[in-house]
Amino acid sequence: MVQINLPKNSEIKKGHYYKDKTGSKNIRKVNIYRWDPVTEENPRIDTYEVDMDNCPSKVLDLLNKIKNEIDPSIAYRRSCAHGVCGSCAMNMDGKNGLACTKPHSEIKGDINIYPLPHLKVLKDLIGDLSTLYKQYESVEPWLKTTKKIDNTEHLQTKDDRSKLDGLYECIMCACCSTSCPSYWWNGEKYLGPAVLLQAYRWIIDSRDEDRKERLKKVADELKLYRCHTIMNCTNACPKGLNPAKAIASIKKMLATG
Repeated sequence: MVQINLPKNSEIKKGHYYKDKTGSKNIRKVNIYRWDPVTEENPRIDTYEVDMDNCPSKVLDLLNKIKNEIDPSIAYRRSCAHGVCGSCAMNMDGKNGLACTKPHSEIKGDINIYPLPHLKVLKDLIGDLSTLYKQYESVEPWLKTTKKIDNTEHLQTKDDRSKLDGLYECIMCACCSTSCPSYWWNGEKYLGPAVLLQAYRWIIDSRDEDRKERLKKVADELKLYRCHTIMNCTNACPKGLNPAKAIASIKKMLATG
């Protein structure tokens, strides 16, 4: 998985240090990026000593333990805790991923936790995904058909259905887009790997009748062709999907007509 270059802890103001009060001999230091819109201590790194003998295996468990037992002021998104909703996407040990599926035992030394890179930070580990959602809305991610369905299934062949594998599983966690240098510098115009993967999911759907219009919408130098096949997106996807392949498929469809 690609390592993202984040600011070193020494380059950010040192914040509060929370020493362990349990007396445990199995202690790990957890450094968490803090940003609060109502305080002047921005940005800063708060450090927590955590008793690992009484902490389940994932980074999200670690965050929950800190929030519940040490510092309730920490803000982060979380919901399903099973790698389905994508809410707890963040940067751990320099790599984007889901906190609910990342074992903290895989991280050597101090555990460093940041929000997803190159997003405006709303608070602590919560990045602003509003631009991503607007871009997602722009590709109209729903089935377009004029076919009347009178209480019957809209059937596909097995081959047509198999074309959606590796596309529909996307959970829009933004791990891929926020690992992409092209998206970092052109995020307002370049749709990015997550949205383009979703665009291709509907372009390739045999039931959809709007393929030409969908292709026309993304056939733009900035919307599509800012992708330079760096492959960070594919390496960062926690679901094992391949956005770079989907983007290449869109380019091929446009090139071949």
